[in-house]
Amino acid sequence: MDNKEFLVQQSHRGAVTKLQLKSDSSAMNWVIDPAYLAETGYHDEDKLFGEFTLRFNEKNYNSIDYLPEIKQGADACQVTFKIGDVRVSNTYKLHARDLQWNIALENMTNRPIKIENFGVWASFAYIMFRDLKVQRNANQSAAVFPSISPNYTKLAVVRRDNTFPNLGLYQTARSMQSVGTYNEYCNRFFENVSPSLDGMLFHQLVLAGGYPNAKQAPTDDWIYSRKTLNLSGRQEKNWEFRLASFTNQDNFYEVAQRYEHPYIQFAPLVTNTTQKLVLDEDSTQHISKITDCYQTKKNLEYQDLTAKLEGRYLEYAVSGGGEHQIIIEFDNGKTDMIVFNKMNSIKQLLRQRADYIIEHAYLGPEGTPAYGFAPISNQGESIGKMNFVIQECLLDPTVKNRAQKIRLVEESAVKYVREKWFENGDFRRPRKLYGDFYRVMDLEYIAHLYFLLSQCDDQVLRLHTAKDYLKWAAEVLNVRVNPNLHEDPRGKAEAQMLGQYFLYVEDLLEALKAKGLDKEEREIETAWQNTTERIAKTSNQLSAAVTEHFYDNAGFGPAAGALALAGYSHASRIYGELLKANIGYSNDFRAQSPDRWWEALSYMIHSLWGGVTAASAVITGRELNDPALIKAGNRATAAVLYMYDANATTTKRKLKTGEAASTYSIAGPNLNRPDLSRDRFGQSVFYTNGGIFSKLFPNGYTGEDDWDMGEELVAYLNGLGQETYVFQNKNGEMEVINGQIIAKEGLKIVIRSHAPYPTRYIDLDSGNVLRKNVDEVIYDTQQHCFESEKE
Repeated sequence: MDNKEFLVQQSHRGAVTKLQLKSDSSAMNWVIDPAYLAETGYHDEDKLFGEFTLRFNEKNYNSIDYLPEIKQGADACQVTFKIGDVRVSNTYKLHARDLQWNIALENMTNRPIKIENFGVWASFAYIMFRDLKVQRNANQSAAVFPSISPNYTKLAVVRRDNTFPNLGLYQTARSMQSVGTYNEYCNRFFENVSPSLDGMLFHQLVLAGGYPNAKQAPTDDWIYSRKTLNLSGRQEKNWEFRLASFTNQDNFYEVAQRYEHPYIQFAPLVTNTTQKLVLDEDSTQHISKITDCYQTKKNLEYQDLTAKLEGRYLEYAVSGGGEHQIIIEFDNGKTDMIVFNKMNSIKQLLRQRADYIIEHAYLGPEGTPAYGFAPISNQGESIGKMNFVIQECLLDPTVKNRAQKIRLVEESAVKYVREKWFENGDFRRPRKLYGDFYRVMDLEYIAHLYFLLSQCDDQVLRLHTAKDYLKWAAEVLNVRVNPNLHEDPRGKAEAQMLGQYFLYVEDLLEALKAKGLDKEEREIETAWQNTTERIAKTSNQLSAAVTEHFYDNAGFGPAAGALALAGYSHASRIYGELLKANIGYSNDFRAQSPDRWWEALSYMIHSLWGGVTAASAVITGRELNDPALIKAGNRATAAVLYMYDANATTTKRKLKTGEAASTYSIAGPNLNRPDLSRDRFGQSVFYTNGGIFSKLFPNGYTGEDDWDMGEELVAYLNGLGQETYVFQNKNGEMEVINGQIIAKEGLKIVIRSHAPYPTRYIDLDSGNVLRKNVDEVIYDTQQHCFESEKE
């Protein structure tokens, strides 16, 4: 089928195998192609677009096991399956501006049938291609950001290079439950090849149930429905969706309004502030009720907010910590919703986290290994918790037992870290902890640890001086970034890759210069300049997007930030577009996380790389004066902080005060591991899956879910932990990021920062920066300057 807008091709079974937009000069296929599955050895024909899974009468059915009847027309096609007592049909019809997709489920008997599960595959091109031509992964693959709602579900299918057109799926009839995913992957990490990871996610629209095995359902999740569907005799249920193109985030919601979807703006995270909703004009005319729902220790609480609606705006003081669901009911009987998080104090959370690490993770001289911080791992990410403790102590002089915390980390850095990762403590000889190779990326965490120790007072340090640690940091980072110091081809290649070291390298260079360590400064600066210059020159090829993964926000995030800091604005903008496409937008704050899947085998929040990606977006946006990037980094940060939130109520994995978990599976269900759906965990939980996971985590699942956490909090503390932004938006209104306007006095506004340690207020329009540690400032909108501060 085709018309002026779409080209649609289907398999002999009626599954959609090609979906192209005629306006797209790149001719991207927006669905997963069975030819690519065959090429790479994946066997997932049962998950192609339009195939489905069904459970009734306590038995599971898969459409792949049945032959459909197909009625093909010039601009429409109906694919019908008869499975026992039910009939399922997919009907596709082309229109001038969209593709209409109807799903029907019919009871062919006179007796009632209980549908326990019904999921239809909407397998968009969410693919990490096994292809070194990274342009294919950027331009022919998409991230998928779901906004799940009873009657207004929509999916933004966003091309990874942020060019347009993009594709949106919009629900236009009946209700639905959720969106699940299934992950296929191949990881050859232990074969000493790089890149080693490729794969894809198959998305499934959950129309009933979602969890055939009730024991695996996320029973603490009170927000998303898992209801079964009852069909009376001869009854038929119908669902309708429209697929239409859009250009960008704003246009995604404009197209949604074409299908009568409400547009609701909200803050993804509130602390000691109010929540403020902004609704579109038309929707406000049809609202019948607005309710805030949240979980207490005893039961669900409901607060009627309807009377607080004033025109398009609703503002209220939020009660109760944890997730909040705002339910908006309309006079047509339909319902929409948003989900945000309420935290009491980010500063308190950070202090409690530092306390927890010292009290529960430090192993001491009698531990195994001695002086380590659990959980133990060969990967350098495991040092992040130590880096966070030092950074928190440097920023907050009121931290409890500050000197003791610094000294315990110092002891571990000298007696555990140096001896474990280096042969005889020689920084030029990394130890081969992975069989016959070492991982160069590990060294950037170690260099950061020594650099942070070098910022501490000598009166606090016990084993070496601050200058000693500065020299150590320089030595380790030099090995990290200098390919000439490696003999192995893998080591040479990884040394030239950017990593999270971009977050601190310029501060390190400045410190080396201040201490007169000219040789060390020159060596690292040369490597840094060589790396950023090389990446800038190849920015059109997007080469930095390849790491151990064929396409990775751990590559292009640091590339964008590093190039911005090094002054390569044009090249940074290219990678910045990848960041914009990588950070989600949704009606659920958790689905606004940077897109990633490996650590959860589903669409997920990953604390470390989600946090570093968020920080990269903020840095890039700051250097390029791009509010869209800073806003993306800010909403991503709200998702990352959820991984430390002990007040969360919807997850099975509850956190004690100060505890943390590195990963959250956004998908519901996570069809690889339904028991992990909408839950927090550490990647070692996959040990029971076998394969590569049994090698990555030889000690099995320990229940310690924070092995790779901490570095992202350091990135946060040096960015949004201190910064608040102001700018004039396209409507001529003043807008604040990571803060709020709390008062207006003529042409002046009072801005309150949301940063836990506010020190910098940045005007993106004028470039003015106010550097002062105050919670509130006054900004003159006519003069475009910060006028005075309130103590």
